[in-house]
Amino acid sequence: MNILSLKKMKINRIGITGNIGSGKSLVCKIFNQLGISTFHSDEETKKLYFLPEIKEQILNYFKDEVYFQDGSLNKKLLSYHLFKNTKALQFIESVLYPQLNKTFDEWCKKQASNYVLFESAILFEKQFDTQFDKIIFVSAPEDIKLKRAMLRDNCNEENVRSRMRLQWDEEKKIAKSDFIINNDGNEMLLPQILKIHNLIISN
Repeated sequence: MNILSLKKMKINRIGITGNIGSGKSLVCKIFNQLGISTFHSDEETKKLYFLPEIKEQILNYFKDEVYFQDGSLNKKLLSYHLFKNTKALQFIESVLYPQLNKTFDEWCKKQASNYVLFESAILFEKQFDTQFDKIIFVSAPEDIKLKRAMLRDNCNEENVRSRMRLQWDEEKKIAKSDFIINNDGNEMLLPQILKIHNLIISN
């Protein structure tokens, strides 16, 4: 199922992705400095859990307290359900993703630049990369990604590697991407980003 059945608009929609620890958040910040807005799909999806109509559907489906009494989300319990039950994961996606689509559409209408970024770590894993005009992939060596993720999340190596195993290999994603940004700590990011930026706005 494509999670984003996007209507074609004048504004170019660019997907940007990268595996854990690749540094795509930093890349997005540099694009922001160039006047290009970023829609962070993970952050926006988390907000959807608290929309009354979505919260009601989730409570009706799981039949137990996936929300605490104060209204906050019981992330641990919900994660348990989603890991244990494929149908539960499919249900959550069917509830959240259409609304995410609408949220992104409305957000795009408010943007003034000729393209926007849609940042997502699961752009390829969920097979909705075809919904965008171009795809940018942020690449980095595995050892660097590992160190970055451990430092950022204050967790051990196995924790990070377990999450890495859920993602496609970089080579597979690179083959499906239009632009590659090398974020290995040696090659400067700005010249790479400027080159991509100029190519996008010239088309």
